Amino acid sequence: MKKLLLAVNRLFPLPVHPFNLQNEGKESYAMWQYKRGGDTIAFYRERYTTQEMFEGKTVLDVGCGAGGKTMYYAAQGVKHIVGMDIVAHYKEEAEALARELGYADRFTFVVGDAAQTGFPDNSFDTIIMNDAMEHVDYPDLVLTEVKRILKTGGRLYVNFPPYYHPFGAHLSDLIGIPWVHLFFSEGTLVAAYKELCKTVPDGDERIAFRISTNDQGKEYFSYINHMTIKRFDRLRAQAGMKQVYYRQVPLRGFLAPLAKLPGLRELLVKMVVCVFEKE
Repeated sequence: MKKLLLAVNRLFPLPVHPFNLQNEGKESYAMWQYKRGGDTIAFYRERYTTQEMFEGKTVLDVGCGAGGKTMYYAAQGVKHIVGMDIVAHYKEEAEALARELGYADRFTFVVGDAAQTGFPDNSFDTIIMNDAMEHVDYPDLVLTEVKRILKTGGRLYVNFPPYYHPFGAHLSDLIGIPWVHLFFSEGTLVAAYKELCKTVPDGDERIAFRISTNDQGKEYFSYINHMTIKRFDRLRAQAGMKQVYYRQVPLRGFLAPLAKLPGLRELLVKMVVCVFEKE
């Protein structure tokens, strides 16, 4: 099956991906994030202004990556912003970008787990999780922790592509087949992805970032938690915070009626958007 996947993959162009742009010397991952920072809050701006989200506020950006989008949020007038990510090597990139853009005095990078942040109670006015909910190991514990460290009246902004999104397997840096995770087993995907990693200079780094081995000795994609809309529905009902905004964004506008159907929404929704407020 691995050979079949690799053969089919040659028929599909790869979407633009920051890992590949960085390899090609076109744009660093951090700068790619920064330039697209506005896109990460576009759906929230249908309800909230950037001033409401950021101006004069103490902000936590969970799953900040190389800090590019964090710098975009900093540019919106934050009092202070903390970028948190579990990947330690992003710290150097993020801090370098903060110095380059002039935000070092209002930015802190923390290497850590969002389920156990170590911050005091009531620390933040705004917490944002852009494309992070599908990556955390224990999303229920993350929501509990977020509630603890949010100030009363503070808001958590969450958006994520559900797992059965066409590229919800998060392999589009090397695999361009839409919905590939519907057609091939995870074992086949792991084997094919590792083979494709041989074609890029940072292949070993990508494998280490995405793949782990479980207690039974089986390799699996450990950087995603298979977050579906159905699973998130259960989590948000148990979050213990007031839900003040919720939207499922379809892949295309004309697909909106189909994306509302229970049997199709997991496949046809490109982004789940939710805002919670701590009472």
